[in-house]
Amino acid sequence: MRMKEMVRRTGVHERLLRYYEQQGLLTPDRLPSGYRVYGEPDVETVRRIRCLLAAGLPTALIAQVLPCIRADGEHLVPTCPDLRAQLRREGERITHAIEDLQKSHAILDSLITAAPSGGTATLSPPRPAAAAAS
Repeated sequence: MRMKEMVRRTGVHERLLRYYEQQGLLTPDRLPSGYRVYGEPDVETVRRIRCLLAAGLPTALIAQVLPCIRADGEHLVPTCPDLRAQLRREGERITHAIEDLQKSHAILDSLITAAPSGGTATLSPPRPAAAAAS
């Protein structure tokens, strides 16, 4: 199928399909004219990419993960031995990011609710991402 059909089938814009190709996530065949031709497995690959992006994984990690997952009904299942540990580390990274966002949100809330005269907000910035990883 050509690009427009792929867009229709996946709901993903042409620019994103090209981006996925640039990132090594998708490898459509090419006609002699240079046009991309997608197969049925590419539709499923795009669905997996979208699912992994929604889970918060960066495209560099998705490129590593894609060959190590398979579909089991509606769920993706890891097939490579190291994948669970890698995904666990990514989950921890996301947890730290959430904690930092919650701290930022609390600071913002205290600024919003501070009384205009004499009210103060506690200004302790969230820890840097590098400190969160250690």
